[in-house]
Amino acid sequence: MLNNPLVRSFRQKSTSTQLSIIVLAALTLRLILVACIFRQTVDPTDHFDEFGWEMGWVARSIAQGHGFSSPFWPSTGPTALVPPIFPYFVATIFRIFGVYTAASAIAILSINSLFSALTCIPLYFSTRYAIGDRAATLAAWAWVFYPFAIYFSAARVWDYALTGLLFTTCFCLAQRLHRQRRVLAWLGFGVFYGIAGLSNPSVLSMFPVFLILTAVVLHRRKEKWLAHSLVATLGVLAVLTPWTVRNYRALHMLTPVRDNFWLECWAGNDGSTFESNDRWAHPASNPTEMQRFESLGEARYLAEKHTLAVTFIRQHPVVFLENSFRRALCFWTAYWSFSRAYLADQPTQIPDMFFSIGLTIFMLVGARKLWLRDKTAALPYVILMALFPFTYFFTHASPDYRQPIEPEIIALVSTGILSLKRFNRPALKANQQSDDEQPLILSTSA
Repeated sequence: MLNNPLVRSFRQKSTSTQLSIIVLAALTLRLILVACIFRQTVDPTDHFDEFGWEMGWVARSIAQGHGFSSPFWPSTGPTALVPPIFPYFVATIFRIFGVYTAASAIAILSINSLFSALTCIPLYFSTRYAIGDRAATLAAWAWVFYPFAIYFSAARVWDYALTGLLFTTCFCLAQRLHRQRRVLAWLGFGVFYGIAGLSNPSVLSMFPVFLILTAVVLHRRKEKWLAHSLVATLGVLAVLTPWTVRNYRALHMLTPVRDNFWLECWAGNDGSTFESNDRWAHPASNPTEMQRFESLGEARYLAEKHTLAVTFIRQHPVVFLENSFRRALCFWTAYWSFSRAYLADQPTQIPDMFFSIGLTIFMLVGARKLWLRDKTAALPYVILMALFPFTYFFTHASPDYRQPIEPEIIALVSTGILSLKRFNRPALKANQQSDDEQPLILSTSA
């Protein structure tokens, strides 16, 4: 009865209407914020750093005809400090509306807001697939009002919203990848994932995980898991290789997407623990470091930071482990320090702590409930939460680094909320969920 074509058609139209309302509500909220605060983006203080910092400075260089270069205010030559997609997007806006103009700020933040609003769609379908209709609806509406999603899309010029949309779509596609038997579908998944990697390479860590989870299913079914996995991998490599070649030619160093790891590692392991990310370790904040960057050039400067970071970690392994634990705690709770100086510098830490701790608790409750009910559906979420932040534990942690996986966090939080006694039902999945929405990532059945 529930698979009757008329019933399915009605459900599809109902879902489409509901998602349209959700996306429109999310976009409206974000555009209101854009209208209220876009002027702070065009503040010329500190060389227009609110226009995206390194992203914005590279975009300025592109828009002015100097190519993908100069990640800081001075002209310093070719760079690979940032991934390419967002700077080229900002440069396009600059060419249309002008470099560092109010019109450009409105356009960039508005499109960011659209990216964030559209994330409701893959978030809804991935959550419905793994958990059920009620959790999907709650997650999509939660994303509409989620403060971090609103702020990091409507108030910050960076790749957060774009990467969130791309990766959430990849996550949604990966859940269904085992159903795809056409080679072109696997190639398309790899190409799309490669595009997400060019937006922010942090998401690439999950690509082999998705392939392994899917390969297990196909191997159990005695289907072509190896050939399909290779095709998807070729798709990713086809997207990433041209930019890797460009970086090698420009900087004479092999770096697939960006080369900033050792600078960030040094910023988190230079002996200063006042904040997780020592701002004075960065050329953008420290004139001495900027002079060093200019004199050495990007490749030699980063090699120097590589040596300094490794030396510090080897000489202070206990301090490194302690700070890594603090960074892990900060990633999930927003807590770094209760010192007066730090609280004066970061006055929002305490309210952020209460909010983040609450989210983490509900996320863990949701993950546990989902794991007990359906390990197959829970496994991608659990691995994502364990694997994705790992690099940041050894470098530095802040709320913006969570943005690519925030939609999946919200999905688990919604599951945790629905598992409370007052909301609880015999099963987390809605009874109306159709057969083609059942998660079979590790299932042995067809």
